[in-house]
Parts: sequence; C-alpha cells; structure tokens
Amino acid sequence: MGFKVVIPARFASTRLPGKPVLEIAGKPMIRHVYERACESMAAEVIIATDDERVAACAEGFGARACMTSASHRSGTDRIAEVARALGWDDDAIVVNLQGDEPCMPAALIDQVASDMAAHRRADMTTLSSPIDHCKTLFDPHVVKVVTDTDGYALYFSRAPIPWHRDEFVAGQDILPTDVGFSR
Repeated sequence: MGFKVVIPARFASTRLPGKPVLEIAGKPMIRHVYERACESMAAEVIIATDDERVAACAEGFGARACMTSASHRSGTDRIAEVARALGWDDDAIVVNLQGDEPCMPAALIDQVASDMAAHRRADMTTLSSPIDHCKTLFDPHVVKVVTDTDGYALYFSRAPIPWHRDEFVAGQDILPTDVGFSR
C-alpha cells in the first residue's frame, strides 16, 4: 500500500512562534518530525508551509517543501492545497503528520495509513487514546473525540465532552476518579 505523508508546519504559531525551526537535541523540530515520517512506509513525505524560513530549513536537510497559502485556517486545508497542486488522485491515502509531533512513532503513521486503506468509506482517520487523567480531560490543548461503536468519530472538542467550553463552570473536583474517558 503506497501512501503519502504531508507535514503542515506554520512558523506563526500563536502559542510558540517559530516552533518548526526551534532546535530539539541539536536539530530543528521539523527535522525530527520529517525523520519519523521517513521511518514509516510512506512513499513520499512533504513539508507544507506558508513561510520561507520553514521551507529553507526543510530543504537544508534534504526534505521536499511545498509552499502554501498563508490564509488557510487549518493544516488540513494546507494539505488539500498540496494534494491539488501535485495532482494527487482523490483516492490517494495522505497522512497528516502534525509538525509539532517529533516523537510520533513510525508504526503509528503506518497504522493510520493502514486503517484508511482498510476503511475506504472513511474520508479521514485519526489516532486517539484513552484519557486517564482529569487534568488531561480539562486541558484545552488536548483534543477529545467521541466515537461510535465502530470507532468512527462523531465529533471533536478541546473542551470536555459534552460540556460547552465557555459555559461549564464546574472543575475536576466533580468527576469520579474511576471513570475512563477517551480522546
């Protein structure tokens, strides 16, 4: 099964500007992410960015970078632009590997692609894992997912599901400690 990996990487991150080019253990973060992707069974790995500094960094270590519009609202939009620009078929399997996931195991990248190949009625797939700490449940930086009994995502939220993030005032103290949650 051939699949492609696209790594969307924005320089203008609101929480940590310049994040893709910041060094971790002597290498830019984006290089660590790229190397994880190259360890997978992907046929092609591309870094999608709207910033020349990220593109230059990527090309400096031998990665293929594709410049995209700065007006995209999400990494998914950036990936769609790359797919159109490169003329990929609508049924191509494309893995969206976040540019700030330097420790993503190659086996999980392969698993996502394999799941897509096995479930062709799905338009996309994403990794999830159980939430095992209340702190994680209330962390807005952690995206939560509700799935149906077959594992298909119903919706995603940065807030604890099903609560409204701006109106729910209770905190972690109301939760029982022996209940499992999934994200």
